[in-house]
Amino acid sequence: MRQRSVGFFGIYLILLLAQMVITNYFHLTYYVTLSLLPALILFLPSGIGAVGAMLIAALTGLTVDSLAEGLPGLNMLALVPVAFARRTILSLVCGSEFYANSENLSMKRHGNGKVVTVLLIGEALFLAIYIWADSAGTTPFWFNVLRFVCSLAAGLLLCLLSADLLSDNGRD
Repeated sequence: MRQRSVGFFGIYLILLLAQMVITNYFHLTYYVTLSLLPALILFLPSGIGAVGAMLIAALTGLTVDSLAEGLPGLNMLALVPVAFARRTILSLVCGSEFYANSENLSMKRHGNGKVVTVLLIGEALFLAIYIWADSAGTTPFWFNVLRFVCSLAAGLLLCLLSADLLSDNGRD
């Protein structure tokens, strides 16, 4: 399907369904938590403010928690701070003119390096909170660090695969 015929929120819903399939059926190991949810939030159109992004993040996280994860609130808890920090992350990496010009994040316009950096920061923030909350002090620190590093590498690859779909390249 082409992005122009589906639109951003159509792609968003398709990738949300893909996240639920990944969560339900792709348990590689306990060392790897696969999530493309931070990419979904970071690629939201820039016209959506912080409150709107946090509401979308809460609903998205709760949907995955309810229909796939089984642990209510875990994805929501980790995803809302990504939405809260989205404006800061994008302004720091892409420049302050990002929001002044009402740009949307785009691999074509901003380049692979900036998009990878934005996704790396968003995924790291998400995973730090997710792993901290998921372990609840029951696993050793070294295990959580190893899980964070492995999950960050795998999650970044997953986010990059979805980034081209979420990017507004087709809408330029």
